[in-house]
Amino acid sequence: MHSPVEDPLGRGDAAWREQLSPEEYAVLRQAGTERPGTGAYTNDTTDAVYACRACGAELFSSDTKFDARCGWPAFYAPENSDAIRYLVDNSLGMRRVEVRCANCDSHLGHVFEGEGFDTPTDQRYCINSICLVQKPV
Repeated sequence: MHSPVEDPLGRGDAAWREQLSPEEYAVLRQAGTERPGTGAYTNDTTDAVYACRACGAELFSSDTKFDARCGWPAFYAPENSDAIRYLVDNSLGMRRVEVRCANCDSHLGHVFEGEGFDTPTDQRYCINSICLVQKPV
């Protein structure tokens, strides 16, 4: 089971529900997942910075985005290592590392290592499009 999403910004559940659509709330605040292949940024190649939809913190850059053919946007590193918080996720009968926004603690997706991708870090940050806002550069 995912760890509960914290609220370090102190907005409260009602404020998050007012700010986010039901779909955004389900992923960002309840650690859900959007269906693979349905997200707006999965195959997008725009030069951009990707920010947290919940709080606006900058998380990823198109410079580290790559086609992992996994059904979600994939990045090999965050924009800034302090922008991401990591939690061990033992849900679904496997051990994964959950990725959250360090600013607002919203769930973003998971990071995987050792999959053999030809990237500088050999990591795949598998991030839900619904959690991101694209800011073209």
